[in-house]
Formats: sequence, structure tokens, C-alpha cells
Amino acid sequence: MSYEFEDNEELSLMRHTVRKFAENEIAPRARELDEKEEFSLELTEQMGALGLFGTVVPHEYGGQGMDYISYVVAVEELARIDGSQAATIAAHNSLGAAPLYYYGNEEQKRTYLPSLCTGEGLWAFGLTEPEAGSDAQASKTTATFDETRQEWVINGSKLWITNSASSMTKGITVQAVTGRLANGRPELSCLIVPAGTPGLTARAMHGKMMWRASNTGELYFDNVRVPAKNMLGTRGQGFKIMMETLDNGRLSIAAMGLGLAKGALDMTLKYAQERRTFGKAIAQHQAVGFKLAEMATRIEAAESLLYKAAWLKQNHKPFQKLAAMAKLYCSEVAEYCAREGQQTFGGYGLMKEYPIERFYRDAALLRIGEGTSEIQRLVISRYLGC
Repeated sequence: MSYEFEDNEELSLMRHTVRKFAENEIAPRARELDEKEEFSLELTEQMGALGLFGTVVPHEYGGQGMDYISYVVAVEELARIDGSQAATIAAHNSLGAAPLYYYGNEEQKRTYLPSLCTGEGLWAFGLTEPEAGSDAQASKTTATFDETRQEWVINGSKLWITNSASSMTKGITVQAVTGRLANGRPELSCLIVPAGTPGLTARAMHGKMMWRASNTGELYFDNVRVPAKNMLGTRGQGFKIMMETLDNGRLSIAAMGLGLAKGALDMTLKYAQERRTFGKAIAQHQAVGFKLAEMATRIEAAESLLYKAAWLKQNHKPFQKLAAMAKLYCSEVAEYCAREGQQTFGGYGLMKEYPIERFYRDAALLRIGEGTSEIQRLVISRYLGC
């Protein structure tokens, strides 16, 4: 057998620990943080102390050395209670710390990773721009090399960057145009920009429909100077780094979708067993029972797809196609379960008093972030040779 279909003792303990933390510490505060659109430093620091920063980074750099299935389960258990807190951990690990580990040189790893693995700070991934979302190569942020001072000078802006504008943010990995290739296409490279670098302005974005308690920022670069040694990877490798990072990130978004779907089913089933109409619990009405059955079935399928993709990743096998499939399917299952859950709650499902309302809003981001559902289908079709 290639797979185990039950948690081993270590994974079971980790799942239980994160679930207990989410239920006891996050759940009581989730509604208030959502309403106030407040990023919680306290909860983020607690998640760091729990070992949820630097999850897949090896111990030698201060990380937890988890395998990818364990990491996926941790994100899933957070998302089962609150998408905002899961987003903080998922973005920090998959998009923040991971590129520094996978592509950084030894000096960069030793310099940045230890503090990012202990809960001391967050790291962001600066890819999206106002006119460069799905078409990531359309980036207009530039980096020009100053030969005299041996520095890169960055100008431009980034938008919708998670973990980029909080007091815990330690830096951003930024994709910028560093020249032109022979075919006229942009040469893209990645640069490490520590928080507080002169010329860098980070502003928290508000008025979001979803993930209202996560930190999302817009970034402006006005002649931001970083030394030549802050190049991540090699010059011109930026697009490759970003795309491979997104492959990894799709697994965490899928985990958020799976967790949200499970949370929606949990609360919907509980409500349907308690709510009575026409003399019996509404769960006993076929129309509602069929909704619950469909939710549970789709969740089982989503879990199998995601865990298989994570298994391939941790065993160094090609996982990119399944990562796109998992991101696509888990995000759409999350939306389905949130929608059908809200429908089951009826009028109460439209009230903020009930978490299903927040789940319904949070599910929308999963179909868009880190590659829309349409882009995932494009990616998958290319793997099929279309």
C-alpha cells in the first residue's frame, strides 16, 4: 500500500492539539475580530508558540521539520474554525518562509529563517500588482542595479499581500523586472526587502469581505535600495521561484478549503439536529438530509485528493497537477458547503451571530487567491496536453 488512510499517533496528536487551540482560543474571538477587522498579535504569537511557524523548515534553521501532510492538517484545523487565522499561518509558511528555505543561500537562510520559525515575525510574498494578478509576468515593479553602490533600486507597487503590513512583518520577497530578455519578455527576479527599508511604505487594507482578521497590505516602493546580496536565487529566476512557490501554496489554500468545508458541515449538522419543524429535527427531512449527505461526500473526496497531493510533495514526486486539482476542488467544495450550510440555517444563516455567515464570506477568497479556479483549470489542462 502506498497510503495510510488514518492518522498515525504523531499526526493525530498534532491534529488534536491544533483543534483544541482553535476551539478554545480562536473560536471565542473570531466574530469580534471579524467585525472589527482586527489582526490579532496575541493569537499570532500564540500560534507561533504552538509551533505553527516554520512548519516544514528543518530544525537546523529553527523550524519544526514537519512533513507536508502534517502542515496541511494544521492549516485545515485552523480553517475549520477561522479562515483569517489559517490564512496568517498558510501565507507565512508557504509563501513567506518557504521561498527563503528552498531558494535562499546559506547566509540568507541563517539570517532570516530562525526568527521566522519561532513566532517572532512574519514574512510576505510580493507578487500581485494592480495590473498583474493572473498574468503574473505583467509585473511593472522594476529593480535597477546601481553598479557604483552595488545595490538594487526598486520602484513600483504590490497589492493584496498577506502579512505585509503588520507590526510583526519582518520583510517581503518581491518579484521585480530586472531587465529584458532577448525575446523582449521581462526578466523577472526576486529580491529580499526587510521591513523598514527606506522608501518602502506598507499600508493595511480594510473593507474586505473576507479574512477580515488577517493582515492584507498594499506596498509602495519609492527608490527602495537593497544590497546585491539580497537577490533570492539567481537573476532571472524570479518567475520560476514564484510559480514553484505557488505550487506549494496551492496545497495550503486547498487545506483551508477542506477545513472550512468541515467546519461548515460540523455546525450545519449540529443545527439541523437541534432545529425542529413539523414535529421533528430538520435533519430528518429528506431535503436537509440530502444536503448533509452531499456535503459529507464531497468533503471525503476533497480530503483524499489533497492528502494524496501532499503525500506526493513530501515524497519528492511530481505533485503540481494534483496541487492545482486540490486547490480547485477543495475551494469549490468549501463554497458549496458554506452555501448549503447557510441555506440550512435559513434566516439565521444571514446573521453575524452565526459563524456560517462568516464562513460563507471567507469561502469566496479560496476560489480567487493564489490562482483563480479558471487559472487552475488552465494549469490542469496543460498537464493533460491540451
